[in-house]
Amino acid sequence: MISLKQSTLSIPGSDFYRRRSPAPDFQSHIFQVAKTCRSSIVSLSKPLHISSIESFSPCLKKSSQNDKSKDQSLVSCKAYEADRSEPTMKTTLARSEAARRVKIGTYFATWWTLNVIFNIYNKKVLNAFPFPWLTSTLSLAAGSLIMLISWALRIAESPKTDLQFWKTLFPVAVAHTIGHVAATVSMSKVAVSFTHIIKSGEPAFSVLVSRFLLGETFPPAVYLSLVPIIGGCALSALTELNFNMTGFMGAMISNLAFVFRNIFSKRGMKGKSVSGMNYYACLSMLSLLILTPFAIAVEGPQMWALGFKEAMSQIGPQIIWWMAAQSVFYHLYNQVSYMSLDEISPLTFSVGNTMKRISVIVSSIIIFGTPVQPVNALGAAIAILGTFLYSQAKQ
Repeated sequence: MISLKQSTLSIPGSDFYRRRSPAPDFQSHIFQVAKTCRSSIVSLSKPLHISSIESFSPCLKKSSQNDKSKDQSLVSCKAYEADRSEPTMKTTLARSEAARRVKIGTYFATWWTLNVIFNIYNKKVLNAFPFPWLTSTLSLAAGSLIMLISWALRIAESPKTDLQFWKTLFPVAVAHTIGHVAATVSMSKVAVSFTHIIKSGEPAFSVLVSRFLLGETFPPAVYLSLVPIIGGCALSALTELNFNMTGFMGAMISNLAFVFRNIFSKRGMKGKSVSGMNYYACLSMLSLLILTPFAIAVEGPQMWALGFKEAMSQIGPQIIWWMAAQSVFYHLYNQVSYMSLDEISPLTFSVGNTMKRISVIVSSIIIFGTPVQPVNALGAAIAILGTFLYSQAKQ
């Protein structure tokens, strides 16, 4: 028995098209054609797909010699085996999902790599040139310059913003500025690994602020996940060989500031049609305007000049490359992370952020030869595990 898929019939002289199964008399006629043409066109063991009915095929002519006036002027058919038609929906979806996974994997790999490179160069700069306020300002300035050039050259589409957008973005930029400077101050005083161990405690600040200031409630699993986060951070801090209170407080302030940044961002940016890349670009520019006067007031050009002269005498012109690299890579890794938010869920992003901290901690310990006690490493592992459990429980 031959089976026919739905087909398209075309009646000459009419604009009327109808999609339906062939009529019984037409179906028997096609069956006769298929039997006549089976040696050269189709296999009767597979379904046929009637793709067009516009010009009479040779096989159909052969089978309809006794009835040309009835059929030749009206219909023609082209048939092919179903398994030679376009890919099935299942195959198409599988390919689409595979492409999406590759894209997300590329985002994560790029994000982690850029973040590791930034932290390495940032620490090198701060060791030779211990001015975190200027270093933070240069990072924002580099990102702002990169995006302005991209918009001017039409490499990236410029965002459509209005005054209300910038008003809404202002509190986000203030929190971002504080968090950025505080983290840089922390890394200028303590090891990169220690700063990131403390920063892995950010979920605890998020829950506490949301609970007591915003009145939000969470499932018991979320509160339980805070136990290993707080306990791990405390254990790591108590056993840190090069503990510094300024560095510790800088990381804690950075956690709190970034929690408020996320809250302001979620509340104020709902319904705003700005891509992740452009959103972070605007955030960097506004943060740069906020930070610059404070950097001048806290450190000042005279201190910068003396510090740069000393760094040049110790490191040489290479310090310029380090400063440029840390500034550019800071913007790039943040830009990629914001771009990834357009493609993945918050849960996937949280897991990726946890894995990013692991890569930074491990790589910085290896590159800088940071001494780590077993108890200190245990505290870091517990805190990071708690962060992962939090991301799972939060969803």
